[in-house]
Amino acid sequence: MRLSLASSLLAVVTAAIAAPKAPVVDLGYAKYQGTVNPDTGIIDYLGVRYAAAPTGALRWRAPQAPKATPGVQLAKTQPSPCLQGGNGANTVSPFVNASTFTRRQSTGDPTPSEDCLFVNIAAPASGKGKLPVVVWIHPGGYTWGDAYHYTPEDLVQDAGGQAIAVVLQHRLGVFGFLSSQKVHDGGVLNAGLLDQQFAFQWIQEHISKFGGDPSKVTIWGDSSGAGSGVLHLVSNNGNTHPRLFRGVITSSPYMPPLYQYNNWIPERVYTEVVQQSGCSSASDTLACLRRTDADVLNQANNNITAAGFFGLLTFTPVVDGTFLTDRPTALLQRGKLNGASVLAVTNQYESIRVNLVDPSTADTINMTQYIADLWPELTLPEIEKAVSLYAPVGTPYQQAVAANGESVFICAAYYTLRALNGKGFKAEFGIPPAQHVDDVAYYFPNSLMAKQFASPPFNNTEFRNNFAQSFLNFVISQDPNVKWDKSNTLPQWPRWTEQGRAEMVFNKTDSNQPVFKVTPTPDDVYARCQFWESVGAKSAQ
Repeated sequence: MRLSLASSLLAVVTAAIAAPKAPVVDLGYAKYQGTVNPDTGIIDYLGVRYAAAPTGALRWRAPQAPKATPGVQLAKTQPSPCLQGGNGANTVSPFVNASTFTRRQSTGDPTPSEDCLFVNIAAPASGKGKLPVVVWIHPGGYTWGDAYHYTPEDLVQDAGGQAIAVVLQHRLGVFGFLSSQKVHDGGVLNAGLLDQQFAFQWIQEHISKFGGDPSKVTIWGDSSGAGSGVLHLVSNNGNTHPRLFRGVITSSPYMPPLYQYNNWIPERVYTEVVQQSGCSSASDTLACLRRTDADVLNQANNNITAAGFFGLLTFTPVVDGTFLTDRPTALLQRGKLNGASVLAVTNQYESIRVNLVDPSTADTINMTQYIADLWPELTLPEIEKAVSLYAPVGTPYQQAVAANGESVFICAAYYTLRALNGKGFKAEFGIPPAQHVDDVAYYFPNSLMAKQFASPPFNNTEFRNNFAQSFLNFVISQDPNVKWDKSNTLPQWPRWTEQGRAEMVFNKTDSNQPVFKVTPTPDDVYARCQFWESVGAKSAQ
């Protein structure tokens, strides 16, 4: 018995001695100690604060530097997500009053909070410093999403331990994207985008302490995270100084209307927020909103978003005159950009998901009305032109899915590629059903997001490695053809140009064999994207 006890104690002590200890990183305002994953040799730093809590007087203010925190913080707990909203659901019911996020939460999830400006970081313990850095911006339509659904270790492993991964959170919904003349005059617009920019600046200052090279930063996101990447490309008239990243990866870039901050639509939304928050009689409505309980504001956030058109989000970026001086398509056409390269990926059927085009209306969709609802400021001749372009696609429901997927997601990739003509790569993800965010499970296989959408439906090692590594090869060298893994079988991937519109297709055969092939951009899709670009002044894209 004594021998057994002594052996057990010896084993515990030996394990404790053998277990690697993560270094303490001193950020000046706080010290953080990560934890080493003994299975992967990767150090995780969870819940690292990059900005002060945007609460009280700092609500709808530019992000501020964190206050000093004494002692060493053990960075092993997931940060609180930002307060969440849901999706538009108006064709189901104009009175939907439930948060999508409430249904998404499960026991043990961190509780959403207004104090949410944190990053999670994964760095290889064996890293020699000066490693390229990939920054992940989560999807969620600028309304929902968080860091804890994504495991940054996955990206480090996809890079063969030759990169550092950062996952950031930013203000969402009414807290991040409330707009109006009042907000312009008494606060900041696009607070959520300013949070992202502030995180990039934080990375420039501090990532070297984690072993990263601030001159080799690539930002990557999916959906609104990818749309954010496009907006950072054109922000500050393409003259952000100092430069905060060298490349951008856009996975299904979300490009909703970006109205002028005082357009009648954001002004009407502001009025609705004021009314639902009990501030209508206040002499200073913005000051009243700053005093309003966050839960009351978030209830208005959910109510107003749910009352919107099915699949669309109400609180999204606006043209503010400083960070965004014009519509993104107009800025892309001018070609003044903050980055030098792009990898753009879209899914074959972006908008089939039930939260994007309502399947219950499949037998009743009228395309003229649908286009008018999707883009409310288009003229009747423009609507009729769109209807004629999508008539050959299939049934009215299939036409609506194509119109939504192309105008909101797919076309933005081509606008960005053309702006970086010859400096970008284009891919299409086609593994059935190839819906919006289906690709995420392949490069975040161990994340909660992958589990939420089930394991990858095509569990093929060659496919997953070729697909996931392409992104990280781009992070490392800005070229997916430069491979760290010599067993990678992806063929030569040509750059996309206006003259030679070539893209890599990632798919499989009916007999479940992986397919990797270069094909031309479909002429009909590209022609429809040119139409959507031509009406950009009306669609506010």
